[in-house]
Amino acid sequence: MGPSGSGKSVVGAVLAERLGVAFIDADDLHPAGNVAKMAAGTPLDDSDRMPWLDIVADALASAPEGAVVACSALARRYRQRILEGAPDAVFVELRVSPGELARRMSTRQHFMPPALLASQLQALEHLDDDEPGVVVDNDRAPHDVVTEVTRALDARRRAQR
Repeated sequence: MGPSGSGKSVVGAVLAERLGVAFIDADDLHPAGNVAKMAAGTPLDDSDRMPWLDIVADALASAPEGAVVACSALARRYRQRILEGAPDAVFVELRVSPGELARRMSTRQHFMPPALLASQLQALEHLDDDEPGVVVDNDRAPHDVVTEVTRALDARRRAQR
């Protein structure tokens, strides 16, 4: 989870490969209207996001072996919506500085224009300690970030025993 440009797709794909589970990019699950709205430079609102988050939760719940889903899940209420449909979900927040997010967004082809970064950062509610998940800085090579993610997830599992 994290704003556009935080590396969710790249890190998520590497993590899924390492864990031997499916990778799903939640961007691919957006209804066409959401994509058109974002491509036009209009931020999504909750009436756009909630049905999409239900699709994301269904995708997770339908993966019997587990899956890694790259999804912004910017606000706590969005993560809660996912957990309602996929109660075993665990979040990995990828933290990246706003300047680096802007740089990344300006150098890629994506339906989310860099102009929407400010709205993403405004909506972002960092993962709280009482939410299921871990926080990792995404400021290194993807394989190094995934190594830290797997260590943090393992430590979380051990602490819950």
